[in-house]
Amino acid sequence: MHPRPLSSIFLLLVLLPMAASGNTLRGSDSPYLAMHGDDPVDWQPWSAEVLAQAKRENKLLFVSIGYFACHWCHVMQRETYRDEAVARYLNEHFISIKVDRELNPALDAYLIEFVTRTRGSAGWPLNVFLTPDGHPLVGMTYLPTARFKTLLSELQDQWMEAPDYLRQVAAKAAEAMKGAPLMLAPALKAADVRRYEEVLVSQALALGDEMSGGFGEQTKFPLAPHLRSLLAAWQYKPDAELKEFLSLTLDRMALRGLRDQLGGGFFRYTVDPGWYTPHFEKMLYGNAQLAVLYLRAAQAFDRSDYAAVARDTLDFMLREMMAPAGGMVASFSAVDDVGAEGGYYLWDNETLQRILDKQQLALVQQVWGMQGPPPHDGGHLPIVQMSTAEATEALDMDARTAGKQFQLAGERLLAERRKRQLPVDHKILAGWNGLALTALVAGARQLDNVRYRQGAQKLRNYLLETLWDGQRLWRARGKHGELGQATLEDYAFAAQGLLDWAELTNSK
Repeated sequence: MHPRPLSSIFLLLVLLPMAASGNTLRGSDSPYLAMHGDDPVDWQPWSAEVLAQAKRENKLLFVSIGYFACHWCHVMQRETYRDEAVARYLNEHFISIKVDRELNPALDAYLIEFVTRTRGSAGWPLNVFLTPDGHPLVGMTYLPTARFKTLLSELQDQWMEAPDYLRQVAAKAAEAMKGAPLMLAPALKAADVRRYEEVLVSQALALGDEMSGGFGEQTKFPLAPHLRSLLAAWQYKPDAELKEFLSLTLDRMALRGLRDQLGGGFFRYTVDPGWYTPHFEKMLYGNAQLAVLYLRAAQAFDRSDYAAVARDTLDFMLREMMAPAGGMVASFSAVDDVGAEGGYYLWDNETLQRILDKQQLALVQQVWGMQGPPPHDGGHLPIVQMSTAEATEALDMDARTAGKQFQLAGERLLAERRKRQLPVDHKILAGWNGLALTALVAGARQLDNVRYRQGAQKLRNYLLETLWDGQRLWRARGKHGELGQATLEDYAFAAQGLLDWAELTNSK
């Protein structure tokens, strides 16, 4: 599916609020927009009137898209958008717009595609300059402040010298983005499905990392839907090489830095191919999909440790992500309340020595590798280096004593960690809660846990009683009403979650 062209997006915005001068984001229902409310940049939300303002004033639009948990979004805010010189230049020469990608996924997808086409890759923060006509001109992701200042000056000079030429360039780019009309794919025969599965498996094995599992030579994302498809292909046609690859990938993701060994749940991705160093944001959609993946892998491979990972992830979701209203929050930030990346999750040696006794410290040093100079600025991140049984033997400890002491060490560290502050994006998104509902239903069915059934009931009620108005689905609800606009993703994931609930409970 091609993202909706900006021309049609304009038509959907005619009833949105009038543009205003100055920064208008303070108090926004979107935590991401609200956190930019104190920037000296005159940010405004995306609206038809802001676009009309750009036409009246003949100014380029600067559209910056991100999300609350994004590490580099926080970095660029701190370094660039709070720089007074940058703010003055933007306020004088550009119309600056902030967009929460989780509330405007159509615009985000459109501009992500533009930047990917023009630069080869894209991500967040996503920064795109548009002509007053709404056509994308140039885009990029994170830029250091000095380079961003240079870009602003050069772009403004070009706009003053040759506006017609830049309009033509942007219009051609927008025309190229329109794509061909959508066509329904022909129905597939069973033989075609099997053939495509074989192609999927062969390409995955060719591209996969044989040393650490997963896909990617630099950053590593868990890609739960891809792995679930490969697991389904293995279940249909067992293959030793594919099983080895899947097991390696699942083991590395579960035991290394992608997963929070202390509090449960997975981070969004790691910055290295070995799964050691995460960017520390935790997303609801990722954890829900990974919980289901590990549940299915536990059954397929008869691995109780995979079931334990799934249980740990579902427990984290219920404990940390369930909101009082009944839905689950969108994400936890990559930075703590003082702006330190991973500060909530990292441990310096002095803190470890203060909290733990000698036996407990020795155990966490062995099991989680938390000894010597910390690999991160903020300290150590727990990563499984050996089992508790291996640590017990290495330390020549009694097995029962070691098990109890390791459990106490984890409890003490968790109690200390809960004293820290971690910013939360409290949006309750329909689609992501649909994924969470599917995960909890799977957990209730496979692990026979009444808490998962009770949690699923809460999500089911929130979707039907809060986000469904009797005629259509809301993407999210804020203090002042609807947030964003529901997409196909919201309807599909919410419907699947509700169907899973109905099958579990034999209800409508």
